[in-house]
Amino acid sequence: MLDDAQVEGFIRDGFVRLDEAFPRDLAAECREILWRDTGADPNDRSTWTAPVVRLGDYAQEPFRRAANTPRLHAAFDTLVGEGRWQPRGSLGSFPVRFPSDDDPGDGGWHVEASLPGDDMANFMTWRTNLFSKGRALLMLFLFSDVGEDDAPTRIRVGSHLDVPPILEPAGDKGLPFMELAGKAAPASEHRPVAYATGQAGDVFLCHPFVVHAAQPHHGTEPRFMAQPPLFPAAGQQLDLDRADGAHTPVEVAIRRGLGR
Repeated sequence: MLDDAQVEGFIRDGFVRLDEAFPRDLAAECREILWRDTGADPNDRSTWTAPVVRLGDYAQEPFRRAANTPRLHAAFDTLVGEGRWQPRGSLGSFPVRFPSDDDPGDGGWHVEASLPGDDMANFMTWRTNLFSKGRALLMLFLFSDVGEDDAPTRIRVGSHLDVPPILEPAGDKGLPFMELAGKAAPASEHRPVAYATGQAGDVFLCHPFVVHAAQPHHGTEPRFMAQPPLFPAAGQQLDLDRADGAHTPVEVAIRRGLGR
């Protein structure tokens, strides 16, 4: 359960770190599977040849357990609303980052897209709208210990408040990924940067509008992290004008960004 200070921090900063959200030994069990699929040998650094290896969706039982602990479910209820989100059946893709002097080429500041565009196969055409249709939260699941040198995701603190005024004029259609990134990056450049560091088993629960970016790995051990969305329940959409005023923390933050 998140306490009042954590909820207010989420509304203010755009994220909260949930420590020990899933067991550390479960993270180790999942890492064994991921190591196998990277094609690299954990005991032979000469096989760590790419700065990033992108692995596909993982729905095996250990990953489903990691995504669905009581601690996580309680936090989802608090931030998104009870009955307004879908349990995860998998943990999505894993960008596994290896120590490297090479730039992985994917370090631009952006907001995640959640609406299919004109070409579903081309993620660059996907869109985001003011109601974050298709995404209730952005989540960062740490499956390895992550320090500041280990390519932690960079998060612009409070940047989720800069995005609603950009999206509001676009209405339900929203903005394409690259257009939104091109506007959100300069709008949030005054924000301080936090790093998604922590221990294996920690999870960052982020507002869907938070502006964030990857970075090169300057540490010594690979970083294993999943970045799945939390999907809204069927038929659920954010309501920024609830008659009873009982807005969720995700909605409160958007309203705050709009000056409401």
